[in-house]
Amino acid sequence: MSDQTTKTQEDKIRKAFKEKDWSEIKSADSWAIFKVMAEFVDGFEKLAKIGPCVSIFGSARTPRDHKHYQMAEEIAAKLVRHGYGVITGGGPGIMEAGNKGAHSEGGKSVGLNIVLPFEQFDNIYIDRDKLITFDYFFVRKVMFIRYSQGFVVLPGGFGTMDEFFEALTLIQTNKIGRFPIVLVGKSYWEGLVDWIKKTLLEHKYINEEDLDLFSVVEDATEAVRVIDDFYSKYLLSPNF
Repeated sequence: MSDQTTKTQEDKIRKAFKEKDWSEIKSADSWAIFKVMAEFVDGFEKLAKIGPCVSIFGSARTPRDHKHYQMAEEIAAKLVRHGYGVITGGGPGIMEAGNKGAHSEGGKSVGLNIVLPFEQFDNIYIDRDKLITFDYFFVRKVMFIRYSQGFVVLPGGFGTMDEFFEALTLIQTNKIGRFPIVLVGKSYWEGLVDWIKKTLLEHKYINEEDLDLFSVVEDATEAVRVIDDFYSKYLLSPNF
Protein backbone atom coordinates (compact mmCIF):
# COMPACT_ATOMS: atom_id res chain seq x y z
CA MET A 1 0.00 0.00 0.00
CA SER A 2 1.44 3.39 -1.01
CA ASP A 3 2.04 6.21 1.48
CA GLN A 4 -0.67 8.26 -0.23
CA THR A 5 -3.20 5.43 0.07
CA THR A 6 -2.30 4.94 3.72
CA LYS A 7 -2.76 8.65 4.39
CA THR A 8 -6.13 8.64 2.62
CA GLN A 9 -7.30 5.69 4.72
CA GLU A 10 -6.14 7.38 7.93
CA ASP A 11 -7.95 10.58 6.98
CA LYS A 12 -11.17 8.63 6.43
CA ILE A 13 -10.85 6.91 9.81
CA ARG A 14 -10.24 10.21 11.60
CA LYS A 15 -13.17 11.81 9.77
CA ALA A 16 -15.48 8.99 10.92
CA PHE A 17 -14.73 9.76 14.57
CA LYS A 18 -14.94 13.52 14.26
CA GLU A 19 -18.00 15.04 15.90
CA LYS A 20 -19.99 17.33 13.62
CA ASP A 21 -22.26 20.17 14.54
CA TRP A 22 -25.78 20.37 13.16
CA SER A 23 -24.93 22.74 10.32
CA GLU A 24 -22.21 20.39 9.07
CA ILE A 25 -24.52 17.37 9.26
CA LYS A 26 -27.34 19.20 7.52
CA SER A 27 -25.12 20.50 4.75
CA ALA A 28 -23.27 17.25 4.01
CA ASP A 29 -26.24 14.89 4.32
CA SER A 30 -28.60 17.09 2.32
CA TRP A 31 -26.13 17.21 -0.54
CA ALA A 32 -25.70 13.40 -0.39
CA ILE A 33 -29.47 12.89 -0.59
CA PHE A 34 -29.69 14.96 -3.77
CA LYS A 35 -26.77 13.06 -5.33
CA VAL A 36 -28.46 9.74 -4.54
CA MET A 37 -31.76 10.96 -6.00
CA ALA A 38 -30.01 12.15 -9.15
CA GLU A 39 -28.40 8.75 -9.67
CA PHE A 40 -31.73 6.96 -9.25
CA VAL A 41 -33.47 9.31 -11.70
CA ASP A 42 -30.72 8.92 -14.30
CA GLY A 43 -30.82 5.14 -13.95
CA PHE A 44 -34.60 4.87 -14.17
CA GLU A 45 -34.77 7.15 -17.21
CA LYS A 46 -32.11 5.28 -19.18
CA LEU A 47 -33.08 1.73 -18.26
CA ALA A 48 -36.88 1.82 -18.14
CA LYS A 49 -37.25 0.83 -21.80
CA ILE A 50 -34.28 -1.47 -22.42
CA GLY A 51 -36.39 -4.64 -22.53
CA PRO A 52 -35.40 -8.06 -21.14
CA CYS A 53 -31.75 -8.24 -20.16
CA VAL A 54 -29.40 -10.57 -18.32
CA SER A 55 -26.63 -9.25 -16.07
CA ILE A 56 -23.16 -10.76 -16.38
CA PHE A 57 -20.85 -10.48 -13.36
CA GLY A 58 -17.21 -11.40 -12.82
CA SER A 59 -13.79 -10.05 -12.07
CA ALA A 60 -12.52 -6.78 -13.51
CA ARG A 61 -9.03 -8.32 -13.34
CA THR A 62 -9.66 -11.12 -15.86
CA PRO A 63 -7.24 -10.74 -18.83
CA ARG A 64 -8.54 -10.91 -22.39
CA ASP A 65 -6.74 -14.16 -23.17
CA HIS A 66 -8.25 -15.97 -20.17
CA LYS A 67 -10.84 -18.72 -20.73
CA HIS A 68 -13.29 -16.96 -18.41
CA TYR A 69 -13.13 -13.79 -20.53
CA GLN A 70 -13.80 -15.83 -23.66
CA MET A 71 -16.63 -17.69 -21.96
CA ALA A 72 -18.30 -14.45 -20.85
CA GLU A 73 -18.07 -13.13 -24.39
CA GLU A 74 -19.64 -16.33 -25.75
CA ILE A 75 -22.42 -16.29 -23.16
CA ALA A 76 -23.30 -12.68 -24.00
CA ALA A 77 -23.39 -13.40 -27.73
CA LYS A 78 -25.66 -16.40 -27.18
CA LEU A 79 -27.97 -14.40 -24.92
CA VAL A 80 -28.39 -11.76 -27.62
CA ARG A 81 -29.15 -14.44 -30.20
CA HIS A 82 -31.81 -15.77 -27.82
CA GLY A 83 -33.46 -12.34 -27.54
CA TYR A 84 -31.85 -10.80 -24.46
CA GLY A 85 -29.78 -7.68 -23.94
CA VAL A 86 -26.75 -7.73 -21.66
CA ILE A 87 -26.00 -5.63 -18.58
CA THR A 88 -22.56 -5.51 -16.98
CA GLY A 89 -20.74 -3.35 -14.46
CA GLY A 90 -19.30 -1.45 -17.41
CA GLY A 91 -15.61 -1.96 -16.61
CA PRO A 92 -12.77 -4.18 -17.86
CA GLY A 93 -12.32 -7.95 -17.51
CA ILE A 94 -15.46 -10.08 -17.47
CA MET A 95 -17.58 -6.93 -17.78
CA GLU A 96 -15.83 -5.92 -20.99
CA ALA A 97 -16.21 -9.46 -22.33
CA GLY A 98 -19.95 -9.39 -21.69
CA ASN A 99 -20.40 -6.07 -23.44
CA LYS A 100 -18.16 -7.19 -26.30
CA GLY A 101 -20.21 -10.34 -26.89
CA ALA A 102 -23.47 -8.39 -26.90
CA HIS A 103 -22.02 -5.69 -29.17
CA SER A 104 -20.70 -8.26 -31.65
CA GLU A 105 -24.23 -9.60 -32.19
CA GLY A 106 -25.85 -6.17 -32.44
CA GLY A 107 -27.67 -6.57 -29.12
CA LYS A 108 -28.29 -4.10 -26.35
CA SER A 109 -25.08 -3.59 -24.38
CA VAL A 110 -25.59 -1.80 -21.06
CA GLY A 111 -22.83 -0.64 -18.70
CA LEU A 112 -23.46 0.37 -15.09
CA ASN A 113 -20.10 1.84 -14.22
CA ILE A 114 -18.86 2.80 -10.77
CA VAL A 115 -16.33 5.48 -9.74
CA LEU A 116 -13.39 3.72 -8.05
CA PRO A 117 -9.81 4.74 -7.28
CA PHE A 118 -8.48 1.75 -9.26
CA GLU A 119 -9.45 -0.93 -11.81
CA GLN A 120 -12.62 0.66 -13.10
CA PHE A 121 -13.06 2.46 -16.42
CA ASP A 122 -15.86 2.09 -18.93
CA ASN A 123 -15.15 -0.26 -21.84
CA ILE A 124 -15.64 0.59 -25.50
CA TYR A 125 -18.33 -2.03 -26.19
CA ILE A 126 -21.13 -0.33 -24.23
CA ASP A 127 -23.91 1.44 -26.15
CA ARG A 128 -23.14 5.08 -25.43
CA ASP A 129 -26.77 5.85 -24.61
CA LYS A 130 -26.79 2.95 -22.13
CA LEU A 131 -23.72 3.89 -20.09
CA ILE A 132 -24.42 5.15 -16.57
CA THR A 133 -21.74 6.00 -14.04
CA PHE A 134 -22.52 5.79 -10.32
CA ASP A 135 -20.85 7.03 -7.16
CA TYR A 136 -22.96 4.80 -4.92
CA PHE A 137 -22.73 1.01 -5.00
CA PHE A 138 -26.20 0.58 -3.50
CA VAL A 139 -27.88 2.64 -6.24
CA ARG A 140 -26.00 0.67 -8.88
CA LYS A 141 -27.12 -2.64 -7.33
CA VAL A 142 -30.75 -1.52 -7.42
CA MET A 143 -30.40 -1.01 -11.17
CA PHE A 144 -28.90 -4.48 -11.66
CA ILE A 145 -31.74 -6.11 -9.75
CA ARG A 146 -34.59 -3.99 -11.14
CA TYR A 147 -33.74 -4.33 -14.82
CA SER A 148 -32.34 -7.88 -15.07
CA GLN A 149 -34.26 -11.03 -15.89
CA GLY A 150 -31.33 -13.20 -14.85
CA PHE A 151 -27.80 -13.19 -13.41
CA VAL A 152 -24.83 -15.01 -14.92
CA VAL A 153 -21.96 -15.03 -12.42
CA LEU A 154 -18.45 -15.88 -13.58
CA PRO A 155 -15.41 -16.13 -11.29
CA GLY A 156 -14.64 -12.94 -9.42
CA GLY A 157 -13.73 -11.38 -6.10
CA PHE A 158 -15.51 -9.51 -3.32
CA GLY A 159 -17.64 -7.41 -5.68
CA THR A 160 -18.85 -10.48 -7.56
CA MET A 161 -19.70 -12.25 -4.31
CA ASP A 162 -21.55 -9.16 -3.11
CA GLU A 163 -23.74 -9.11 -6.22
CA PHE A 164 -24.38 -12.87 -6.07
CA PHE A 165 -25.44 -12.87 -2.41
CA GLU A 166 -27.46 -9.67 -2.81
CA ALA A 167 -29.59 -11.36 -5.46
CA LEU A 168 -29.91 -14.54 -3.38
CA THR A 169 -30.98 -12.60 -0.30
CA LEU A 170 -33.64 -10.57 -2.09
CA ILE A 171 -35.13 -13.65 -3.74
CA GLN A 172 -34.99 -15.76 -0.56
CA THR A 173 -36.78 -13.05 1.44
CA ASN A 174 -39.37 -12.47 -1.30
CA LYS A 175 -38.38 -8.85 -1.72
CA ILE A 176 -38.21 -9.47 -5.45
CA GLY A 177 -39.65 -12.15 -7.70
CA ARG A 178 -37.49 -15.13 -8.49
CA PHE A 179 -35.19 -15.05 -11.52
CA PRO A 180 -32.45 -17.47 -12.60
CA ILE A 181 -28.98 -17.13 -11.06
CA VAL A 182 -26.28 -19.12 -12.85
CA LEU A 183 -22.76 -19.68 -11.52
CA VAL A 184 -20.34 -20.52 -14.34
CA GLY A 185 -17.22 -22.63 -13.73
CA LYS A 186 -17.76 -25.64 -11.48
CA SER A 187 -14.18 -25.92 -10.24
CA TYR A 188 -14.20 -22.26 -9.14
CA TRP A 189 -17.53 -22.36 -7.32
CA GLU A 190 -17.53 -25.87 -5.85
CA GLY A 191 -15.73 -24.85 -2.63
CA LEU A 192 -18.25 -22.10 -1.91
CA VAL A 193 -21.21 -24.31 -2.79
CA ASP A 194 -19.89 -27.13 -0.57
CA TRP A 195 -19.50 -24.65 2.30
CA ILE A 196 -23.06 -23.41 1.82
CA LYS A 197 -24.34 -26.99 1.91
CA LYS A 198 -22.17 -28.28 4.74
CA THR A 199 -22.12 -25.21 6.97
CA LEU A 200 -25.12 -22.97 6.33
CA LEU A 201 -27.53 -25.83 5.68
CA GLU A 202 -26.24 -28.07 8.48
CA HIS A 203 -26.59 -25.21 10.96
CA LYS A 204 -30.11 -24.59 9.59
CA TYR A 205 -29.30 -21.00 8.63
CA ILE A 206 -30.88 -21.73 5.25
CA ASN A 207 -33.51 -24.20 4.07
CA GLU A 208 -32.97 -27.10 1.70
CA GLU A 209 -35.03 -25.38 -1.01
CA ASP A 210 -32.74 -22.32 -0.88
CA LEU A 211 -30.15 -24.43 -2.70
CA ASP A 212 -32.48 -24.37 -5.71
CA LEU A 213 -32.19 -20.59 -6.02
CA PHE A 214 -29.03 -20.91 -8.11
CA SER A 215 -27.51 -23.30 -10.65
CA VAL A 216 -23.89 -24.22 -11.29
CA VAL A 217 -22.84 -24.91 -14.89
CA GLU A 218 -19.65 -25.46 -16.82
CA ASP A 219 -20.06 -23.75 -20.19
CA ALA A 220 -21.86 -21.04 -22.16
CA THR A 221 -24.48 -23.33 -23.68
CA GLU A 222 -25.54 -24.64 -20.26
CA ALA A 223 -25.69 -21.12 -18.83
CA VAL A 224 -28.06 -19.85 -21.51
CA ARG A 225 -30.12 -23.04 -21.37
CA VAL A 226 -30.81 -22.53 -17.64
CA ILE A 227 -32.23 -19.08 -18.36
CA ASP A 228 -34.27 -20.24 -21.36
CA ASP A 229 -35.65 -23.23 -19.45
CA PHE A 230 -36.61 -21.04 -16.49
CA TYR A 231 -38.75 -18.71 -18.59
CA SER A 232 -40.19 -21.43 -20.84
CA LYS A 233 -41.58 -23.03 -17.67
CA TYR A 234 -43.67 -19.88 -17.18
CA LEU A 235 -44.56 -19.70 -20.87
CA LEU A 236 -42.56 -16.49 -21.20
CA SER A 237 -40.08 -15.50 -23.86
CA PRO A 238 -37.60 -12.60 -24.10
CA ASN A 239 -40.25 -10.30 -25.60
CA PHE A 240 -42.44 -10.51 -22.47
